[in-house]
Amino acid sequence: MGRRSALPVVRWLSTAYIELVRGVPLVAFLFMGQVMIPLFLPVGSRPDRILRAIVALALFSAAYLAENVRAGLQAVPRGQREAAMSLGLNTPLTLGLIVLPQALKIAIPAIVGQFISLFQDTTLLAIVGLAELLGIGKSILANPTYLGRYAEVYLFLAVIYWFFCYAMSLGSRRIEEKLNTER
Repeated sequence: MGRRSALPVVRWLSTAYIELVRGVPLVAFLFMGQVMIPLFLPVGSRPDRILRAIVALALFSAAYLAENVRAGLQAVPRGQREAAMSLGLNTPLTLGLIVLPQALKIAIPAIVGQFISLFQDTTLLAIVGLAELLGIGKSILANPTYLGRYAEVYLFLAVIYWFFCYAMSLGSRRIEEKLNTER
């Protein structure tokens, strides 16, 4: 909503943030999060690596989600806003009660696709030294008891990834069916 704001400073800052983040790969953002976040905090306070990774992932995903929501906002017909204004609703009520619910409904597939992509991108956390699902699989394979069991371990990991991605997709479809007002 900041990118569509009538205030030039808000619009410019939002656009700059979104374009800057979207122009940098997630790996670089994770490295910057590990190195740069402690620089902005008081001397002596250093959050653990997991918290820094969460902050970096959240800031990275926020830019992409903002674009998904912006696309949903642009898909809502202008007449919806005009009808709300003619009924006497102010801008915050128009956005909160009329426009944003329709925009989020339209953007559900893109938002869920972003969450699935983010879930799959968690494997990049191994690059900054954090344990993640694929890294745990590699550590299991390093155990002498499981030597040579590559197929079983990687198949099990693939099933886990598929299960969670399919569950998110299925949940998205159910939400879309529940919100279907075109019956």
